[in-house]
This record gives sequence, structure tokens and C-alpha cells, in this order.
Amino acid sequence: MRFFYSLITLLLLLLMALFTSCEKDATEEEFYNVAVPVVKPIEEFRAMVKISEPRAISEAGKIYSYGDYVFINDDNKGIHIIDNSDHRNPVKIKFLEIPQNTDIAVKDDMLFANSAMDLVVFDISNMNNIKEGERMKNVFPNHNSRIPANASFVDSDNFNAETEVVIGYVMETRKIEMANDTQWLTNDGASFSESGNSSGGSGTGGSLARFNIHQDFLYVVDQNQLSVFNIAGLRNPELIKTEWVGRDIETIFHKENHLYLGSSTGMYIYSVEDPAAPQFKSMFSHILGCDPVVVQGDIAYVTIRGGNACGQDWSQLDVIDVADKSNPQLLQSYDMENPYGLGVKDDWLFVCDGTAGLKIYDTKNTPNLELIDHFQEINTYDVIPLEDVLLMVGDNTLFQYTYKGNEINLLSTFSLN
Repeated sequence: MRFFYSLITLLLLLLMALFTSCEKDATEEEFYNVAVPVVKPIEEFRAMVKISEPRAISEAGKIYSYGDYVFINDDNKGIHIIDNSDHRNPVKIKFLEIPQNTDIAVKDDMLFANSAMDLVVFDISNMNNIKEGERMKNVFPNHNSRIPANASFVDSDNFNAETEVVIGYVMETRKIEMANDTQWLTNDGASFSESGNSSGGSGTGGSLARFNIHQDFLYVVDQNQLSVFNIAGLRNPELIKTEWVGRDIETIFHKENHLYLGSSTGMYIYSVEDPAAPQFKSMFSHILGCDPVVVQGDIAYVTIRGGNACGQDWSQLDVIDVADKSNPQLLQSYDMENPYGLGVKDDWLFVCDGTAGLKIYDTKNTPNLELIDHFQEINTYDVIPLEDVLLMVGDNTLFQYTYKGNEINLLSTFSLN
């Protein structure tokens, strides 16, 4: 009997050790990456705007063209201005320090830029004497500094949105109990983080743009809203309308009195026959993924990038019939590696397929696209097909290509570092 009790005691001790080990493992699994906001007082933040001399770029973002100038966003830091009058020898001339900036648009020598929650206007009529003008405060309430991709939680307990601006994050490793009162990270945290055609003295943006000018109106999208500004006065823009559009809106493109909004779940079409009051026409749903769109004639081309926070693991290019704006129809899909921006000119479609390079398709037999050229071994981000040259940015480099007959040839490369 004593042996029996000893055996029972031994088994109980083994079970206790096992459960203790499991509890220890569970405790170890409760450590998570927590993003803690780095903040600045609002007035100090607004005083950070400066017109500076050229500098090396940190992270090339979106691209914009106006006249002889190319503007390249340095992600969340400001805008590099490049004199591109000689396509073979571009020259940096100025850097606009604009904290938390991702997008710009230009009309009649007035440059409009976001700076977190504000819209800032610059007079660039004299590039040697750029002047900061009007600042429209708090017109972008959904602004947000990009949350680190490896963050599981955001600790905003000590952040006061009334008096402070988030300018970045520091990462900390904490037990889950220490983060119980924090916000769970969702895709809604991205706002101005990630094209258009020229109209009435305005410039041309890439397909990843969130700003677009049509006539006397500036259209701006954040992750779920479309804002309309009357910029007829140029120096004194007026916010006339902000409306809910949908979730995860990423890009905006204008073509023939219609706005095409790219989102992670589909493409929205709005009529701007009345430019002051965009009217919803339809929404075309596609697989989950990051999504810029360009349009030529009755055809829309949409790249859908999967992976990370964008959606499923695969990526593709969709060709969509938009002849009936109320009922767009998918015509064909093509597999892609890692697509970002795209552009269309005449019978050419240019696709920035990320690390897979620049792909050029013949569109004459759309929806049957023919790959006619492929510039590999470059990491591509976005393109703007201008009349004489193709501008492309990637790997902190500005690439320029010429159109000669049926050929696309590299004209110059310009390091932004």
C-alpha cells in the first residue's frame, strides 16, 4: 500500500511539473511587439516646414511631374524638386521639408501638399524663391503615421490627439498583460501612407497618388473618405465636401469626367460631370490586395499586390471593361510577381512589377496583352508616361526612357542618394 501511495505521489509531482512547464511556455508566448507613438506638439510640428537646399533622399516615394520639373516624395519627410529640362542630366534644386508628407499636386505654379492633418500651399512660380502660403488646418482627420509592419499592438494611452501629432513609432517588447488597454493593430491605421492626367495647367501624378486635380478642384482620398477642395483661388483653397467612400481606399485617377478610386477590395467609379459634387457610379470588387488603377478609353488596368498587409499571397493585373461606368466587367487577369504602379500611353502599358522589374505590354489587342519588353534586375515603384519620356522611380533612382518607333530605350538614370 505504501508503494502504491508513493507511486501516486510521484505521478502527481510529474503532472505538476508538466503543467508548470506548459504555463511557463504560455507565459513566454505572451510577449508581443508594441508600437509606441513618438509625438510632437502640434504648433512645433507645424513650424517644421522649411525650404532647403538639395539633399540625399532617404526613401523615394511617389512621383509627380510639372513642366520641366520632377517632384519626388521622400517618405514622410518632404519633396525633392528636380530640374528635368535636360532629360539626360537632371539636377536637384530644392528640398521642401514637409513633415508627414506623402502626396502633392500642382496647378498654375501653386503646389498643394499634405502634412499630417493639414493641407499646405506653396508658391513655386520662382524656384529660387519658393514661398509657403496658406495652411488649411485639420482638414485630414484620418491622417496617421505609418505603423511598423511588425507591430502587434499600438500603445496610444499617452497620446493626446488634441495637442500632439504622431511623427513615428518606437518598438518595445511587452507581455500581453501590459498591452491589454492598447489598440489592436488593424489595416485602418494606414491613411496617406501608399494618377492622374494633366488638366488646366496642372501637373501629372503617378498611379499611386492620393491627390488629383481636375479643372478648379483638388480631390484627395484617405483610407475611407473623398475630400473635394475648390482651388479656383489657388492661394486660398476651400474645403467644400468630404464624404465616406469605402474601406481601405488607396489611390485616385481621373479620366474623362470620372474618378477611379483604387482600394484593397475593389475599384470605385465616381462621375465628376459636376466637379464640385462627385457622384457614385459603381464599385467593382476584386481579390484582396493593394490596388492602383489607370484608364485608357473604355479599359481600366488594375495591379493587385498580395502579401504582407495587402491580402492573399498572389498578385495579378486585371483588365476591366469600364464602357458602362455603372457595370464594369472583368475581361482578363495576368499573374504578377510584386506589382506597384502602372501607366498607359498609346498602345503601351507600363507595369512596375516590384523586384521583377519594368514590364511593357502591347495593348492593341486588349484584353489580350502581349509582353514586348522587360527591364529586369531593377526594383520598380511607379511610372509616369509623359509625351516625350517615361519617368520611373525605384531603388532611390529616377529612370527615364524614350519612345522610338516601337522601342522603349533607357535614356538616363539619376541617383537620388
